Amino acid sequence: MCATACSQAVPKNGSIHTLLASKQWHTIRLVLAIAFLCLAPQIGLSEEPTRYMVVITGSELLAGAFPDGHTHFLTRTLRPLGLRCVGSMIVDDGQADIQTALRYAAGRAELVIVTGGLGPTDNDVTCEAISDFTDIEVSEHPDVLASIAQRFGTPVAQLRANLRRQTRVPAGGIYLKNANGTAVGLVFDTGTRVVVALPGPPRELQPMVEEELIPYLSRRFGTRLPGSSLTVRLAGLGQSSIADRMKQRLTMPKDLVVTSQFDGSRVDFTFSLPEENGENRRQLDDLKHQLLQEFGENIYATEEGLSLEAVVVSLLKKRGVRLALAEIASGGSVEAALSGVKDAGEVLAGAVVAPDEQTMERLLRTPEGPRTQAIGEPQRVERWADLLSDAASRQWAVVVGPKTIGEGGSASANVAIRDSDGRTVVFRLPIRENDLPNRARLTTQVVDELRKRLASE
Repeated sequence: MCATACSQAVPKNGSIHTLLASKQWHTIRLVLAIAFLCLAPQIGLSEEPTRYMVVITGSELLAGAFPDGHTHFLTRTLRPLGLRCVGSMIVDDGQADIQTALRYAAGRAELVIVTGGLGPTDNDVTCEAISDFTDIEVSEHPDVLASIAQRFGTPVAQLRANLRRQTRVPAGGIYLKNANGTAVGLVFDTGTRVVVALPGPPRELQPMVEEELIPYLSRRFGTRLPGSSLTVRLAGLGQSSIADRMKQRLTMPKDLVVTSQFDGSRVDFTFSLPEENGENRRQLDDLKHQLLQEFGENIYATEEGLSLEAVVVSLLKKRGVRLALAEIASGGSVEAALSGVKDAGEVLAGAVVAPDEQTMERLLRTPEGPRTQAIGEPQRVERWADLLSDAASRQWAVVVGPKTIGEGGSASANVAIRDSDGRTVVFRLPIRENDLPNRARLTTQVVDELRKRLASE
């Protein structure tokens, strides 16, 4: 049964067909692990991982107009295959620059992945650059021609020349289908090196990698299990503070590699050991226990890819409660962050966003009584939380009050969290400049405080 399962996982025709649908991507690790166990004894796969480099093309990236998101996506997506990224670079769109990058990359890796430059314009020269570099000719492929003709509702003979440029594939006919655009992916295999060209738009590149490229790479290079790893996600602590405490108080395995990433008051630490085996997993489990002991409630997840917002939505669902929001200083960013999570619609009762306290009073229909200005800011947000919870059938409520300036010019905002039993806690959070990074920091602090309250009940 093992041999049969493995043989079915390998495409047998010239072009690359879909092995796994996007919605089944979460099973890829298991599929690859089974394939490795089945095939490794038969084909003698090397213990060394296949090295690859990423070459991102685009003058707009060099000009700072857009960030590079491809490297992050590719490295995380290809890691389950046991592939090892040894570098990434961004180069201009010109043919000479691309070939210079290819020479460097091919000297370091058996696999080079190039993104961008496969469009229909004269400036899209990635295909030509790789063809010249590998000395592999390209020509129009009849199946790709027919697909584009059907897409545009035009006979093949009447297709514009610039569209026909996108129907060229390397000799041998190896290409990656594009379900969301006209530019197919290209595979140039010299026998000792493979250069893959992918379209630049993420909505085209990402499905192509998951559905088309992974099956090809699995067949071409085989698979190996990646090393053991543990990812711990924290909020409310600085990156350097965490690193210092780990160094001073934790016992680390000898060959451990530690990497970290900081974004908006959230810190991810990933701990990796070179091989996947029982002893390494035991060491990482022990390290996980130490981390939980040391950092406690500041750890919101020990699973890569599980966001802070997803944890909050999960806790709300587990409790069977819903959440109402009212925001001033955060400008709706808390609602936006939570609503982006799958199943958020099941737990979000509604949101009110206002530019100032007077507008918030009107929107919440504050009953007649003492003037808003006559009570303190903490009491005001607490009252709003009560009104909001009552309007949502006594569900949980979070209120982010207006930005206020204190002594010394420091800015802050009062935040109220009310649970479904009527208990309210009010606290202050610092606010820096009202730009996107600092708003993201405020959002993280609010969502994390909500997580702690939900987890402690």
